[in-house]
Amino acid sequence: MNRRKLIVANWKMYLSLHEASLLTNRLDKHVELHHDVEVVLSPNYLCLQPLSQEIDHRKFKLAAQDGYFVDEGAYTGAISFNQMRDLVSYAIIGHSERRRYFNDSLEVVRDKVAAAVRNRITPILCVGETKEERAQKETKQVLHDQIVTALSNLTSDDAENLVLGYEPVWAIGADEPAKPDQIESAISWIRYQVRELYGEKTESSMRLLYGGSDEPEFVKSIMSIDGVDGLLVGRASLNYERFKDIINNAHLVALEEDKGKEA
Repeated sequence: MNRRKLIVANWKMYLSLHEASLLTNRLDKHVELHHDVEVVLSPNYLCLQPLSQEIDHRKFKLAAQDGYFVDEGAYTGAISFNQMRDLVSYAIIGHSERRRYFNDSLEVVRDKVAAAVRNRITPILCVGETKEERAQKETKQVLHDQIVTALSNLTSDDAENLVLGYEPVWAIGADEPAKPDQIESAISWIRYQVRELYGEKTESSMRLLYGGSDEPEFVKSIMSIDGVDGLLVGRASLNYERFKDIINNAHLVALEEDKGKEA
């Protein structure tokens, strides 16, 4: 199945509204519209509404960086997926920073995934193992538990549209990035888990992203790995030139894949 490439910019807790607007304008001027690459911007909550009116919706979609799993109620400081349903197309859920700093448990991630789907927002579910878990040879078990729990309240139709992002926590910001064979092994295992849960049709429809090394020079090699459909980009997405290069490289990979199918 020909899955459209997906590049997601996670701006994390960076950029004021003014700075986010400037970056968005620069991206609009320098990023070409590629029909084989979908580009998603994920700013902080304060920027979602203004940017939703500013972006070219043919070029960019918006994603929330998180959300609360209850639709409404007396939860001071929380923002629900229900409140964002008219602003965003996607929501990043289960990011390693949420799991680490905010103690998002397997069950909390599961409920957030269900809440996003309930409110017609596509989850970008992040999974991945820590350095300690990899050293203990627990990678497969960790990925299994994260995936099976997070998807436990979804039907096969729900799961088809979900995006999975593999982010090996041990490789983020490390001196030595994850090797292609390590990424391919994890991606293959993740796809196997989805196939076991929902069958081949759902697995073949689901897009998988890699969220580790996002240097432009590595993009083509990472995205050429079997089963990888795009990237979840962190700090590099704050630089419009670097992010533009990442998008262009994703487009080149898509073109090469199309040529390969025609040959």
